Amino acid sequence: MAESFVDHSAIVQAVQWNEQGLVPTIAQDATSGEVLMVAWMNVESLKLSLDTGFMVYWSRSRRKLWKKGEESGHQQVLKELRLDCDGDVVLAKVEQMGGIACHTGRRRCFYRVLSQNQWIIAEPQLKDPTEIYSRPNPKDQSPKDQSKDQS
Repeated sequence: MAESFVDHSAIVQAVQWNEQGLVPTIAQDATSGEVLMVAWMNVESLKLSLDTGFMVYWSRSRRKLWKKGEESGHQQVLKELRLDCDGDVVLAKVEQMGGIACHTGRRRCFYRVLSQNQWIIAEPQLKDPTEIYSRPNPKDQSPKDQSKDQS
């Protein structure tokens, strides 16, 4: 899927971007068909996803590009992109690395089920988020700090 230096203008023009220049994007497991998560993409994140073969989204809360898995290691390998009939929703079929797509440490973000008028947690937490997000990023450490971690 990854191709470098491709003109993506026709692909970008086919998408119906909202007034913020975003499009909702559903990440679906390419093998099982499970819906893993929903995120937003802008033009740049769409192009980067196509160029790199890894999903890149737009974080509305952080107001910046977000390469899925950049902190957690749970990257999404892009297998296929689809555009809905109105052109206003993207479906990304992905291979979820590490088996966790949700920041809560679960397989997918849709782990709550409505039962008897209340939301019930229906899927287990696979890993504590503090274990996922509290580990130091080797790129942020000095060489001296990195040598301490390796001992």
